[in-house]
Amino acid sequence: MPAATRLIIDTDTAGDDAFSLLLALRTPGVRFEAVTICNGNVDFNQQAENALYTIEVAGRGGDVPVYLGSARPIMGRWQAAEFHGTDGMSEAGFPKAAQRPHPRHAVDAIVDLVMRNPGQITILAQAPLTNIALAYLMEPRIAAAVKHLWIMGGTDNDVGNITPAAEFNFFIDPEAAKIVFDAGFPITLSTWTLTLKSGSLAADDVARIAALDTPLSRFFMTVSRVPRERALARYGAAISTHPDSLTCACLLNEGLILESADAVVDVEAAGELTRGLSSIYPPRLVERWPDRDANARIIRTADTRGFADMLAAVLK
Repeated sequence: MPAATRLIIDTDTAGDDAFSLLLALRTPGVRFEAVTICNGNVDFNQQAENALYTIEVAGRGGDVPVYLGSARPIMGRWQAAEFHGTDGMSEAGFPKAAQRPHPRHAVDAIVDLVMRNPGQITILAQAPLTNIALAYLMEPRIAAAVKHLWIMGGTDNDVGNITPAAEFNFFIDPEAAKIVFDAGFPITLSTWTLTLKSGSLAADDVARIAALDTPLSRFFMTVSRVPRERALARYGAAISTHPDSLTCACLLNEGLILESADAVVDVEAAGELTRGLSSIYPPRLVERWPDRDANARIIRTADTRGFADMLAAVLK
């Protein structure tokens, strides 16, 4: 029998972050070690409440510790997104879960879990990379000790979702992203470009989930309401975008990855118009940095149908 996937999810829980948590909570063979909360989508404490409630809805209340991390980026000001509503859950007004956050700081928890279990802990970073960068700065050996770091962020040299140049997670803390990609972690990167190509569910897939009419499918329909409305207004199509849960699905089943490439990834931390831009190119291609080696695997295409089936299965 294969060994369980030992997983930490670092999240700014809102919208699709919750569905990523559900995938990990309800997929057999996952040993969910911790949820760590990072600055990002909505009010920091609300993000923690959203994670705790999602764990409870999944029937796992008290099983997975939730640790609070950095409430602000390394540099600059934090700003919330509006894509998921002010509470991050489409104004659902969910009650507080019985479980409360663990008193230990998330960065300490990440370092401790990875360093006590070298080569065994996988991290899914689906928020700005502040907590991961701080963990590396505290204990640089973590880069070699983590089994794999999966990151949702950036664009594959394409248009962003927060500015024309940048995706939200990298825009909020580009300094942290730059630190992480320079640190030597084994990285797989899932971008916003991939989300629009392979992680956007069409109206018939959403209708299939609604037709399940289970507590979790109703949770999905409630939490995804505002993002679906915003996606329709922004992209002119009735789609449901799933950057985080697509990344989690690929982590749990790498057979969903149809096309990938090793690449050099760097992040712009300065420019007025390009702050947070992710520069992605093949190694040893350009003149200025001819000797830079690949530091990440980029997912270029994923199996949308397989992802939709996997998500629907955990919502039954």
